[in-house]
Amino acid sequence: MNRIKTFLGILVVAFAISCEGPQGPPGLNGFDGLDGLDGLDGQDGINILGQVLEVEGTFEAANDYSIFFEFPQSIEVFESDLVLVYILFEQTDDPDGGDPIDVWRLLPQTRILDQGLLQYNYDHTFLDVSIFLESDFDLSTLPAGDTDNQIFRIAVVPAEFGTDNGVDTSNLNAVMSALELDVNSIDKVSLD
Repeated sequence: MNRIKTFLGILVVAFAISCEGPQGPPGLNGFDGLDGLDGLDGQDGINILGQVLEVEGTFEAANDYSIFFEFPQSIEVFESDLVLVYILFEQTDDPDGGDPIDVWRLLPQTRILDQGLLQYNYDHTFLDVSIFLESDFDLSTLPAGDTDNQIFRIAVVPAEFGTDNGVDTSNLNAVMSALELDVNSIDKVSLD
């Protein structure tokens, strides 16, 4: 009986060892899976981590008619990011009788005044934004409505956002919609 058990044990071990052999050829490539929630194959997107800030400041001779804003450490700006600055240009009446509607314009913006041409312009680095006035006349002759308590929105978005997705970057509402941001998510900073 022991010989039969030993013989069967040797057969089982020999059978198990003989099942291994050289690796076979690779199988066929699988099909691309479905993207999206509805099972529809969609386009791959880009990672958009944009932010919008609102700053308020006054242009005066003491600051050389410029407003300087340094990005806080809570906002990471890369050299390749697109930095867009919009000015609150005017407000119009709501036809339904609600609050006035803000009209935002992308800088630079040029105004034709009695004194000459006035331009609101900006430049930026990945550390800061400088918004400044340029003109062909003495800026000290500007009325307070053109210099005091001016409101700007600064949008920081990845470079791919402005070139690859067809969003009209001259329209602040379109940019905020594409970033899935609403007015309540905008940090407001007063520089005065």
